[in-house]
Amino acid sequence: MPSLAAMRVFETVGLTGSFTRAAERLNLTQSAVSRQVKILEDQLGEPLLIRHHHRLDLTPAGHMLLNALGRAFHEVELALRGIEEESNAHRLRVNAPPTLSKRWLVPRLKDLRRACPDIDISLTTDLSDSLAESSLLDCAIRFGDGEWPAFNSVHLMTERHIAVCAPSLIAGLSKDETMDLTRFTFLHVLASSDQRYLTWRHWLSAAGLEEMDISGGLEFDLLDTAIEAAVCGLGITVADRHMVGRELADGRLVQLLDVEVDGHESYWLVTRQEKKPAKMLLAFCDWLTGQSAGETPPA
Repeated sequence: MPSLAAMRVFETVGLTGSFTRAAERLNLTQSAVSRQVKILEDQLGEPLLIRHHHRLDLTPAGHMLLNALGRAFHEVELALRGIEEESNAHRLRVNAPPTLSKRWLVPRLKDLRRACPDIDISLTTDLSDSLAESSLLDCAIRFGDGEWPAFNSVHLMTERHIAVCAPSLIAGLSKDETMDLTRFTFLHVLASSDQRYLTWRHWLSAAGLEEMDISGGLEFDLLDTAIEAAVCGLGITVADRHMVGRELADGRLVQLLDVEVDGHESYWLVTRQEKKPAKMLLAFCDWLTGQSAGETPPA
């Protein structure tokens, strides 16, 4: 039998389609990854990859082996998880978006400890969770429309967009709805490296200010960073009310104008379609939906 290490390297190469990306994922050099695959091919007496200048393609034998390894490693993962669960039957593995985790979920975990003291949360904040690929993740909180085939989705909350800034920015200014927002710096959140979310446009439209020029301003790749910039007095941003509850409550942020816009997408608790979900997962789901139904920020 070829070595397990070589087969693991080949699986990573097959999934990434690149020696370079596989090396980064495995924390190996590119030459070490290439050498492991070559050793595996020599042992099998069959090429597994077709090496082009800028890409790799799997041969029929490569496809066959990659599929088999995927099933095998999945079984190993299940076995390891079973062993792990025997030693810690109370561990619940959750992935959630970074801003939601920091600003909404983590401040409420103290309440979870009171309500469900037997649950030990393991929280990750990957932008794209591995619920479909990995059995090590129990559930995920996702942002979207709730349509994920082969998964159960429980609605938690829909975004409610408001414009906020530090109180120092409007000290001495009129709170009249005709307030001139152009005197402030606009803080934007990026949907991608070259595209902003449309939250400012939707909010301005609801406020009757469609013609306002918001092309300038500062841009951030996370809502959390834009909120922190607003707290620091750098400008005004449109944020989900759920994410700024504590700042509004303690006066670090104030709402500009009496305008609130429902977002087009929501937060959902996503789980696998298991015949009998674990009691721990059901308890977490009940607690989470109860939290999302409330409006009072945590102490």
